Amino acid sequence: MKIDSVDFFYLAMPEVTIAADGSQDALVVRVSAGGHVGWGECEASPLASIAAFVTPMSHGACRPVSASVLGETLDGPDDIRRMAALVAYNSMDLLQAAHTWSGIEMALWDLLGHARGEPTWRLLGYERAYPKTPYASVLFGTTPQETLERARGIRADGFRAAKFGWAPFGDSLQGDIAHLDAAREGLGQEAFLLIDAGQIFNEDVDAAALRLDAMERNRVTFFEEPFHGSAYLAYGELSKRAKTVKTAGGEAAHNRHMAEHLIDFGGVGYIQIDCGRIGGLWPAKEVADYAVRKGVTYINHTFTSNLALSASLQPFAGLEDHSICEYPTSLKQVAVDLTRNHIVRDANGQIHVPDAPGLGIEINPAALTTYKVDVEIKVGGKTLFTTPAY
Repeated sequence: MKIDSVDFFYLAMPEVTIAADGSQDALVVRVSAGGHVGWGECEASPLASIAAFVTPMSHGACRPVSASVLGETLDGPDDIRRMAALVAYNSMDLLQAAHTWSGIEMALWDLLGHARGEPTWRLLGYERAYPKTPYASVLFGTTPQETLERARGIRADGFRAAKFGWAPFGDSLQGDIAHLDAAREGLGQEAFLLIDAGQIFNEDVDAAALRLDAMERNRVTFFEEPFHGSAYLAYGELSKRAKTVKTAGGEAAHNRHMAEHLIDFGGVGYIQIDCGRIGGLWPAKEVADYAVRKGVTYINHTFTSNLALSASLQPFAGLEDHSICEYPTSLKQVAVDLTRNHIVRDANGQIHVPDAPGLGIEINPAALTTYKVDVEIKVGGKTLFTTPAY
């Protein structure tokens, strides 16, 4: 098969706010080859990612992503890995390239799965897929009382794990302790409690460490992204100071080496990968394999649509002992409406990666028009991109 076309659909809610909620907009990718179609999703700025695909060449190591994709052969997994190497080499000075390629790569696996009638996780090398225990991924309330009520709601909804993240965490030590206590009280004593600091402490190990006693007392499982995504020394120091709480990170990794450095130098106990950022499913699978060898738990990162959720589950679908997974519960309507089918919990409260060709998720055409953001990119009077028709 030859890759005939790569189309981008920029979708957004009518109003996008500064809330740390990645489901407010989306960049959906459609790839066509050999009469088959695959879909993917970039976790990045939609407009910048489109531009990285069509931008004029700056020099030999700063070419558009399109130069390494359009017209290429797609007959098996090796072709996807070959194109990944082309993008990495030809677009090494185009920093947005990894994000743009991530959505394309995801779509290529989906397309290949449809062409072969196989689920993507099987194409990645797994013989079977194991159920995962989802944690409700939510933001902290604006007050401890609001966090308490949010946690009670999660418990009432049957979740056995929850992650609270971002502002106002980090505003004050006493405030953070109050939120931690509220989250534990609301969830009950048996549920897993996870905390995402949203990089609020930058590289200040002492400030982050002040929260450890309250986390230990509230039996927090992991402390995610206290620092900048590449602050490996800070992660390493905090990991040494923690007792039962593990550090977690990796969603900011846009290649597998960054994730491996977090394991080797940052000492994280959980490595959390976003397939829409790291370069797609294959580098995520490589990180999962590396985590197994290093005794670290692999976990997905996703806060957008069920298309992205399915993609994020594929790289560790066959790892029985790596059983906890992120599961966004407060998606904006654009993310909900994007797909016709959704991954839902079973009677045991677990979720299953789709056992269907490709990613097993069907795009809702109506969403591509309802939430469409029209884009036209012109350079020197030449139109490089216009929003495609469905």
